[in-house]
Amino acid sequence: MIVPVIDVQANNFKELWAAVVIAIKTSSFIALDTELSGLGSRKALLAESIEDRYKAICHAARTRSILSLGFACYKKLDNKADSTYLVQVYNLTLLCSEEYIIEPQSVQFLVQHGFDFNKQYAEGIPYYKGNDKGGDAHGVNMRSLFIELLRANKPLVVHNGLIDMVFLYQCFYAHLPERLGTFISDLSQMFPSGIYDTKYATEYELRFTASYLEYAYKKCKLENSKAIAGGGNGSHLFIEFCKYTGNMQSYIDYRPCLDNQNQHGALNICVQFSAYGWCPNGSQCTMSHDTDLIIQHDEKTREDKRKKRKRKNKNKASQGPSEICSSPQGKKSHFEEASLDQAVPISEPAVPEHQEETASSEPTDAANAFEPGKTASKNGNEESQPEAPSEAPDRPKEKKVEGGTHRAGFDAFMTGYIFAYARNLTKNTEEPSTAPLVPACLNKLFLSGKSVPLHVAKSTFSKSSKAHVHKMDYVWGKSTAVKPEGTA
Repeated sequence: MIVPVIDVQANNFKELWAAVVIAIKTSSFIALDTELSGLGSRKALLAESIEDRYKAICHAARTRSILSLGFACYKKLDNKADSTYLVQVYNLTLLCSEEYIIEPQSVQFLVQHGFDFNKQYAEGIPYYKGNDKGGDAHGVNMRSLFIELLRANKPLVVHNGLIDMVFLYQCFYAHLPERLGTFISDLSQMFPSGIYDTKYATEYELRFTASYLEYAYKKCKLENSKAIAGGGNGSHLFIEFCKYTGNMQSYIDYRPCLDNQNQHGALNICVQFSAYGWCPNGSQCTMSHDTDLIIQHDEKTREDKRKKRKRKNKNKASQGPSEICSSPQGKKSHFEEASLDQAVPISEPAVPEHQEETASSEPTDAANAFEPGKTASKNGNEESQPEAPSEAPDRPKEKKVEGGTHRAGFDAFMTGYIFAYARNLTKNTEEPSTAPLVPACLNKLFLSGKSVPLHVAKSTFSKSSKAHVHKMDYVWGKSTAVKPEGTA
C-alpha cells in the first residue's frame, strides 16, 4: 500500500477547492487530525475537574493556532466485496493571520518529524480565529471549508479528539463559549451524524494493549491482514485510492508502507515508548521505538500467557479469569513487566508484512493524556520509523528518525483506518442505513485519566451559544448574512 497525501497550500487551494468539497460531500465518514503550535500547561489540561480542563484547552486555543489540518475522506464502495473504501487524503498547511504563541518544544518536535516551517510561512493558507469578520465566511477560505464540512453532515472521526474539536471551533467557527456544557451543546448540533473517537474505541471496544495512534493503526492493519490470510467467511477491510494524473502529481506526497525486515538479532524495546508512544529521550533513546516490534512483543507475551493459563486450567478445572488483551489499565502492562530504565528483549523479530512506516505521537504522562503529535501539537506520542528505501530519495537517511514526517494528513488516514476496522468488526448487516456506524462509540470523546468518556449530547441545563445559533442559521440557509465580529 502506498498512501497518496495531497498537499494543499495557499497557491493551490482554489484549484483543489472543488475536489476537496466533493470528497467531503460524497464520503461515508471523515477522519480528521491537527498539528498545533502548542498546548500550554500540561498540568491544567489534566485537571481533575473536566470543566477546568475545558477552560485550559480554551485558553490554549485562543492563544495558540492550528499549523496543519488533515482530512481523510472514506467512501464505502457498495459494489465491492467485503468492506472496501475509496480514500482521499488531504494535508492543509495553515497560517494564522493573527498573533499566536508557538512553544519551543512544539517547534522542536515538529521539525524533528519533518514539518517545514519555511513552507508554512511562505505558502500557508491564511485564516482568522473567533467569530466571522465581515465576509470571511464567503469565498475560498478555511472558514468556508469548515461550513462545507458541517453542511455535508457526515460522521466525524478523531483520535483523542477533545482538543481537536476545541481548536477547530475557535479557529474556523466562532469564539469558544465559556462553559463546557454550552460547547458540548453546540458540538452536538454541529455534527448531528455523530463524533467518534478512535482513542476511546481502541481502549474500550477493541481493547488493545496500547492505544496511541500508530500502535492502534498497525495493530488493526495486522489483525485485518491475518483475517484475510486465514480466509473464512468474515468480512475484511480493503482500501483503495484515486489514481492522480497530470498537475495533481506535483501536489502529492506518496507515503510508502515499508516492511520492517532489516532488523536482525536481539533488540531492546523502550518500555516507556512501548506503553505510551512517547519517550522523553526522543531520537536520542538507545532503545527501539519500532511499533512493529512492540506489537510483535505484545503478541508473544499474550500467547505465552494463554499457554500458561491453559496449563493451569488442565490442573485446576475451576480456574476462572480469562485473559483480557487490553483493559483501560492494559496500557500499564508494560510497566508491570519491566521498570522504565529496563529494556524488553526481543529475539528473532519476524515482522509481519505490509506494516506501514507512519508518523504519530502521543503524550507521555502516565494518564496518557494526549496523542502523539500534539505535544508538539495536540498529541504527544512519538514513534520511530525505519530508514527510507532508495525509492524515496527525498528522505534523508539518519540513524534514527522519530515518527516519520508526522503529517496531519497521514495521521487522519490512520485514524480513519482504525475506525473502518472497528466498524467492520461491529457492523450488523440487518441494521438500517441511518444507524450509528459504531454504536458503542457514538458521541464519546476520550478523557485521559477518567473511566468514562465525555458524552457529546445537548443537555436540558445548557443553552447553545448565541454565535452558534446564528452560524447554524447560516449553515442551513435560514440566514444569508454573516454578522461581523462583535454582533454575534
